[in-house]
Amino acid sequence: MSPRARVLVVDDSPTMRGLIKAVLSSDPGIEVVGEAGDAMEARNAIKQLNPDVVTLDVEMPNMNGIDFLEKIMKLRPMPVIMVSTLTNRGAEATLAALELGAFDCVGKPQPGDPAPFAHLIDSVKAAARSKRHHPEQAGSGPAAAPYAAPSDYQPSRKIIAIGASTGGVEALIAVLTKFPANCPPTVITQHMPATFTKSFAERLNRLCAPRVKEAEDGDRLEIGRIYLAPGGSQHLEIANQTAPRCVLTDGGPVNGHRPSVDVLFNSVAGLARNKAVGVILTGMGRDGAAGLLKMRQAGATTIGQNEKTCVVYGMPRVAHEIGAVGVQLPLNLIGEEILKATTITSRKDRVA
Repeated sequence: MSPRARVLVVDDSPTMRGLIKAVLSSDPGIEVVGEAGDAMEARNAIKQLNPDVVTLDVEMPNMNGIDFLEKIMKLRPMPVIMVSTLTNRGAEATLAALELGAFDCVGKPQPGDPAPFAHLIDSVKAAARSKRHHPEQAGSGPAAAPYAAPSDYQPSRKIIAIGASTGGVEALIAVLTKFPANCPPTVITQHMPATFTKSFAERLNRLCAPRVKEAEDGDRLEIGRIYLAPGGSQHLEIANQTAPRCVLTDGGPVNGHRPSVDVLFNSVAGLARNKAVGVILTGMGRDGAAGLLKMRQAGATTIGQNEKTCVVYGMPRVAHEIGAVGVQLPLNLIGEEILKATTITSRKDRVA
């Protein structure tokens, strides 16, 4: 029997600490070993209790969660799950935390929420099992030379589809910042709360050479554009209405997620077939594995992130095991591989 995950709950609200403790304590595989109301208390508790996982409030008095997280990652790296309000301000702070190396983010429940912290238990267990406690450990040994797309890069007539979950913020930044301004049209499903995806798209747009936006129903897929599925209530698919477009569709969660990576990959397999590249990155569960297999069976190039560089080797592992992954690579080589697979190699590849 696996040892229980030992958790320290950090939040300035006694009510919120109590709710988080109650949710986590309901699972026999988790033990809440302590609570703290601010960064000073949390620092002392970490020293005394040596928890496996810390849940950390973003907004706290004296020292906010982001500043405290930065100190943790520098001085005593460990898995930290950020607990944030589902607001624009909370989203910006949480994205900063994920870039600093937070394991995951969960939204604070809203009034009337029937299942508060529905994914917190799974996230804590995955964090406790993870081998990676610091962002630098996501590397693949000696750092590879920085990659830049060739100055004469010309995109072929392909669509890039990417799926990610836990750890996906860092992973997507690592991949997409290697894309040139004229990259092929790229569609992404990243498991993330609704408010967060717009902020994340804006963050990516500031960091990347192509233009990045939260996908809207009817957006035409264009060269140099990246479309991020909006979180929450709809799935992102692509369809051809004289030209490939983003389509937001209703429907229940698939593999527990909405938007679902499988839904996106299935649509790309059906429309683009061998004129596509599918990429599955770090994440819990199995969402995207079956869809990536359909893409590979349709003739698409398929790429999976390797275990060593994943925050959670879940989705890529399942995809690899069922034969969906054509090539498995460390994170720092995936952007380069995508561009190699989408560059013009013959006249028939040229964009119309």
